Amino acid sequence: MSNKNMIAITVDIEDWYHLPSITGTPYSKYKDVPTFFNNWKSRYDYLRKPTERVLDMLQELDIKATFFVVADVVEHCPGLVEKISEGGHEIACHGLHHACKINPRTKESLMSKAEFKTRTLQAKIILEKASGLEVKGYRAPNAYVSGWMIDILEELGFKYDSSVSVNSFYNKTDSKLIGVNCSPYYPKHGRLDNGEVKRGIIEIPWPYFQVFLRFPTAGGPILRFFGAQYILQGLNQSLRKGDTIFYFHPIDMTEEGFPLNTSLKQKLFWLVKGISVENRVRNILRYSDKRICTVAELVNKY
Repeated sequence: MSNKNMIAITVDIEDWYHLPSITGTPYSKYKDVPTFFNNWKSRYDYLRKPTERVLDMLQELDIKATFFVVADVVEHCPGLVEKISEGGHEIACHGLHHACKINPRTKESLMSKAEFKTRTLQAKIILEKASGLEVKGYRAPNAYVSGWMIDILEELGFKYDSSVSVNSFYNKTDSKLIGVNCSPYYPKHGRLDNGEVKRGIIEIPWPYFQVFLRFPTAGGPILRFFGAQYILQGLNQSLRKGDTIFYFHPIDMTEEGFPLNTSLKQKLFWLVKGISVENRVRNILRYSDKRICTVAELVNKY
């Protein structure tokens, strides 16, 4: 690994009901999180315990990370975001209710620019009140992101976004991502292509491993499916090009089964989780060692 370039450790704080099969997309069981809570009367919190395990792990390893938090977690898991902040970690925004802003299939807008601006500002204010600190970063729910979103984030005072994944298998944006690889860059206004001109917000894209094709290696479900060594190959290669990120979800580490996880597709999706995923995260963090930082620390280099 390069001694110069850094890995920003990021944690996506979302619960099982934020999954796209449950809420947040045109194809979800419930329209959105408020609708879910209007109908769901059983236990819903599967997030707190694994997040507290993550905090213990990071403290043990003396690591500070960036937590991309869905703002409604402040209401539905009281005290959790405050506890993350008290641990010295950075709080960033992962949306108000983890709703997709563009259609996963067509990439057309699912809300107006005005609605996105209002909802994102509301989320920013909620998270800043809970953490007591400025929220500088954003990650699009389910990583579906558009250039017009970046422009509004810049207007709202965000300093960075970390949603773009360049690879040979899918594109969760409405742009061709011209000139974009795995290194931080300044997007063009209204697009996510590389603008090459400095502006008030920077994009921190996700790593990949390239052998003819570009294989995504940022973490998340890919970590569960393919393991730590696969992720480390992508981190190693991406670090040779520039700074990069790694991400994971605390709910990937729970040993419990989620409600409504009844279809064969969902059972296969969650076939690997729990302590085995926690051990994979530990291996990556230990291997990365002195090259670790928060996203805010990484952005300060630019």
